[in-house]
Amino acid sequence: MRIAGVLLGSLLVARAAVAAQALDVYVLDVEGGKAVLCVSPSGESMLFDAGWPGSDGRDVNRIVEAARAAGLKQIDYLVISHYDIDHLGDVALLVSKIPVRHFVDHGPLESTGKGVESRYQTYAAVRDRGDYRAVKPGDRIPIRGMDVQVVAAATKLLDRPLSAPGNGAGAANPLCATTPEKPERPEDLEDNMSIGLLFTVGKFRMLDLADLEWFYERKLMCPVNPFGAVDVYQVSIHGQDKGVSPALAQALHARVAIMGNGPRKGGAPETWPTLSNAPGMEDIWQVHYSLLGTAQTNPPADFIANPEAACEGRWIKLSARADGSFTVTNSRNGFSKTYGPRN
Repeated sequence: MRIAGVLLGSLLVARAAVAAQALDVYVLDVEGGKAVLCVSPSGESMLFDAGWPGSDGRDVNRIVEAARAAGLKQIDYLVISHYDIDHLGDVALLVSKIPVRHFVDHGPLESTGKGVESRYQTYAAVRDRGDYRAVKPGDRIPIRGMDVQVVAAATKLLDRPLSAPGNGAGAANPLCATTPEKPERPEDLEDNMSIGLLFTVGKFRMLDLADLEWFYERKLMCPVNPFGAVDVYQVSIHGQDKGVSPALAQALHARVAIMGNGPRKGGAPETWPTLSNAPGMEDIWQVHYSLLGTAQTNPPADFIANPEAACEGRWIKLSARADGSFTVTNSRNGFSKTYGPRN
């Protein structure tokens, strides 16, 4: 019996060690806003955007709930991709509920209108009391245990391919010839100020461009693909059709797409063929069932965290390992799917 107990204890320790080596990513339900909580294999954490303000602190409470589920007592890095209301959230309330050690954004406010000036001033007053840095393409966010590279910020884009031998970085992108150009949208300047990040843990790679729109996605990816293949694509701009350019979404050869949409925001049926027909795409996971589409332009129920329009607050969790394998889990029903390392 004692030998069996020792063996069982050793097995549990081994499993815990494996779990500790994973990158955990919680794609939170903030009703069509953005809040993605990442916990590196070292245990350091990063929150990418803070959802919406208001609603009695709904999104702050959901962030804190996820942080507690992840065993966190603080957020090491809060990265605000841009200053739209559904990404900036209520940072003052957030820091009153969980400490934030470092603040990262794209720099001074450059857009106007829609109340952005007041929102920015309120946020900046909190940010400037802490440790703060603005980033530009080519910078890294120094989180122990993973590489987080800035590939877009303040309408500036990575201007050279990344050094990643064997995955196609720097190769000509044939989709540039077949993807139509769309004009830049000055009315959505703040979207295109977005910080975009490439996450790497060992062989695993994930791309998240926040709200970057079609014009800038195409500009980033043409004439060459600077990233090569990734494993997971966090779908740009909630899956709205002003983003999700085929020159990006289909050139990445992602195995999985995860969409932080709301019931009536994002998940545009026009984007479904681009994602579902992308080379190498195995599954699309969504935070919400999109009421803008039909059953044919949404994934199966097990791949949707919140199938009803009513607010449920369920998240999608990704756990990625250095060998390139990863598991995605639906917190609503516990459904999980594991994707092995690339061949």
